Amino acid sequence: MADQPFTDFVPPEMRKLAEQNLQQAKKTFEELMDATQRAVSSFGGHASTAQTTALELQRKVVGYSERNVAASLEYAQNLLRAKDAGELMKLHADYMKNQMQALTEQARDITQHAGQAATPKKDG
Repeated sequence: MADQPFTDFVPPEMRKLAEQNLQQAKKTFEELMDATQRAVSSFGGHASTAQTTALELQRKVVGYSERNVAASLEYAQNLLRAKDAGELMKLHADYMKNQMQALTEQARDITQHAGQAATPKKDG
């Protein structure tokens, strides 16, 4: 049993169903992001300076959300293809490290952008 491949523990039917569900989740997410981008873009033509800044921040948040969900979907797909527990652990460690880095950078960027938006511009 110790030499049994990890993939033998998941029946092929379950793996196929999981892969189909993952593909459907990706498709649904892409459709949601397209609709969100269209909605955000439609507001852009009617915005004051303050609204424009808020829309820019909203676009950043939507973009970061899109990247984070895409990374999670890719992680799930990689987990389905893992050959053994060691590969699962490496995938998990890499995913967590990359996500923590990304979230830290995203939080820094959003905080900086929000701070700039809150600072009154000097006319000069």
